Formats: sequence, C-alpha cells, structure tokens
Amino acid sequence: MLNLLHVLSAFVNEKDDVINTIVEINAGSINKYETITESGQLKLDRVGYSSLAYPFAYGAIPQTWDYDGDPLDVEIVNVIEPLVPGCLIEARVIGVMKFEDGGEVDDKIIAVLSDDKRSDHIKSIDDLGEQFKKETTYFWEHIKYLKKPGTGITKGFFDKKEAIKVIKECEKRYVDIYLKNFD
Repeated sequence: MLNLLHVLSAFVNEKDDVINTIVEINAGSINKYETITESGQLKLDRVGYSSLAYPFAYGAIPQTWDYDGDPLDVEIVNVIEPLVPGCLIEARVIGVMKFEDGGEVDDKIIAVLSDDKRSDHIKSIDDLGEQFKKETTYFWEHIKYLKKPGTGITKGFFDKKEAIKVIKECEKRYVDIYLKNFD
C-alpha cells in the first residue's frame, strides 16, 4: 500500500495555495489520532486527558517535516460534514498559528476545504473572527493541561504568506532531514 505522506507533494496547486492534507481527526473528538509516518496507517496516539474536544478537523501535510519530528499539522476550519479519518483532501491555506509544545516548534497551518463554496469568502484568518483565535488558543494551550500544565504556548496568528513560508521550510526539512535519516 502506498504511503500518501511520501508519495504526494505538499502542494496540489501552489498558485492557488492549495495543499494536500491527510485527515486524522474530526471536530468534536477528544482522541488524538496520528498517521504513522513510516507506514501511513492511522493510529490512536492517545486518549484525550479531558473532555476538551478538537474544535476543527485536523491533519498532516505530505512531504513536510516540522521541528517536532512529525509532518506539518493542519487545522481544517469551517467543515460542515465530518471528514473520514485517513482520507485525502485538498485544502486552501489561509494562515498559520505559531505554536510551541513542550519547548518544540509545532506550528499549525490553518486552511479551509478548497472545493467547498461555503468557504470561498474565507481568504484569511481574520475572516474567521477574533472568537476563532481565542478558541483555538484556548484549545491548544489547554489540551494537555491535565498531563503537562503550561507546556503549550501560542506564539500568534499570521497571514497566508507566512503560512506558505512555513510549508516551504517544512518541505525542505523533509528532504534534508527525513529523507536522509529515515528513508
């Protein structure tokens, strides 16, 4: 079976800022699922430590490598119908949330489904409003709080240009680190 993390490129259409994303978690889940980098299968990484549920769908970008030793994370916002975990979607990048988890950089690209007309008006994180930023910050800073208080630190929300820069850096890191050390 092909491992989509290694056969697909990060970008579907770079001109339109559309990326490939492998869905791992749906909004409303308290469990953390993760794609196994080596095999591509979805596994239960951990049962949530509290009743705090993911407020958005969540996934990983193929052929990227973040500082935390995993593919780059993606929050898929404004999803109306639950997505099938493990499926491949095309998402349009609208920004990035810079984040630190236990001292490691663990940035989160923020995107919408690229072919959902309900999201055509969403061009930037600012289009989601201040409440989105507050809820997202609260979620990430508290998701592990009962296990490791104070280890999640939001560093801010940034525009699409910065998000694309982060993706490009993670593509380079995938080639320079992952392919050289883990292939």
